[in-house]
Amino acid sequence: MPQLARRLFALPQDLEGAAQSWLEHGERTPRAARLASSVVLLRDSPTGLETWLGYRPGSSPLGVLAFPGGSLDAADDDPVGWLGPSPQHWAEQMGTDDVGLARRHVLGAIRELFEETGVLLAGADMASTVEATSTPEYMRARLAVAEQEKTFPEVLAKRGLSVRTDLLKSLVNWRSPDFAHRRFDTRYFAATVPLNQQPTLLDGKGVWGRWVNAASIIAGRDTTDLGDEVGQENTVGRTLGGLLVPGSEIMLEKMAAANGCIAYLSYKRKAHVYQPRLVEEDGKLLLEVEAAKTTAGDPQRER
Repeated sequence: MPQLARRLFALPQDLEGAAQSWLEHGERTPRAARLASSVVLLRDSPTGLETWLGYRPGSSPLGVLAFPGGSLDAADDDPVGWLGPSPQHWAEQMGTDDVGLARRHVLGAIRELFEETGVLLAGADMASTVEATSTPEYMRARLAVAEQEKTFPEVLAKRGLSVRTDLLKSLVNWRSPDFAHRRFDTRYFAATVPLNQQPTLLDGKGVWGRWVNAASIIAGRDTTDLGDEVGQENTVGRTLGGLLVPGSEIMLEKMAAANGCIAYLSYKRKAHVYQPRLVEEDGKLLLEVEAAKTTAGDPQRER
């Protein structure tokens, strides 16, 4: 694994109170982290890699703007048609001995991606994927899963579909800081959009989401352009560091430097857990992360 460097990030506004309390009352036992999965959707463009970002209402531990994702749920343990690498393989990729946990994270990632964007990594067999998932029928299915009226495995079984786990790539494991009141232990995956599918917002629930050019976002990280475009009370006037958690910001850096989807996805990553730590520098509270910096020609060095 490459040598890690110390990176400092701004403390998000919605974590300031928790951080101050943590310092004033002394460090305590961190709250239990909820297990979560997130998927970095990717596509090539003439100006570099693009990824899908969405607005998350409330104070999400994944960030105000984030890649599609969320908490694992009980139905992620249910039987489901499974194509591609086995749960055992995924456990090895993710650096865990818990095969059941690895399976939950993979199924949770595919489910969350479907709920939030409509992109469905599933097919009848290894040679096919679902097409045209932007139909009213699929929107109803997404809403039913999101509102827990139906489970994701039920939606798949009704249509004779199995999850295509071969379409996912394991990226990295990020955990929320110890002092946060709401903590996530998130496994990030990457995927490209299957043929004849396009991400869309969930009817009545999605506020903002679109493809963004990673290089452009990183180049404008000190401006408020993205937050102003989203146009929400907790995004307007914020620079990138106030919209994204450090993990998302670092992943965007690597995408900005990557030479296309194939290069980004084929990079061999070692399983590693990243967790921001609260530090005080010149009287200012910051988040410290041990992560290697991007270098030319080696876009994913922190992995």
